[in-house]
Amino acid sequence: MLKRLYQKFRNLILYGIFGSISAGLDFGIYTLLVQVAGIQYLVANCISVLAGITTSFLLNRNFNFKIKDKTPQRFSIFLVVGLCGLLLSNLILYLCIDQFHMHKIVSKILSIVLVVFFQFVLNKYVTFKPTKTHE
Repeated sequence: MLKRLYQKFRNLILYGIFGSISAGLDFGIYTLLVQVAGIQYLVANCISVLAGITTSFLLNRNFNFKIKDKTPQRFSIFLVVGLCGLLLSNLILYLCIDQFHMHKIVSKILSIVLVVFFQFVLNKYVTFKPTKTHE
C-alpha cells in the first residue's frame, strides 16, 4: 500500500524533497543577506530565489523527472516559471512586510509556502513534460 502510494505520488514527493532543499538554500541566503549583510529584502529575495531556482532545476532534472533532453530550452522554461514565482514572492513579501508589518523572516516563509504549489504544477506539466523521444 505505501509502495503504491509512493509510486502514484513519486514526482510530488521528490519535488517536495528537492523543493525543501532548494527552499532551504533560498531561505538561508535570504536570511544572511537581510540580517547579516543588511541588504534590502526584495534585492535579497531576488538573489536567493535565483539560487533556489538553479538548484531545484538541477535536482528535478537529474533525479525526479529524469528528462534530460532539450536542457537549455527546459531550463529557460523552468527559469520563466521561477521568475513568475519570484514576482509572486516579491508581491507577497511587499504585502506582508510593508502593508501588514509582518516580520521579514516570517513573511519569507509564508511566500515560500504559497509559491511552491504554483511552481510544482507549472513545472510538472510544462517544463518537464516528456517529449515523444527523450534520453
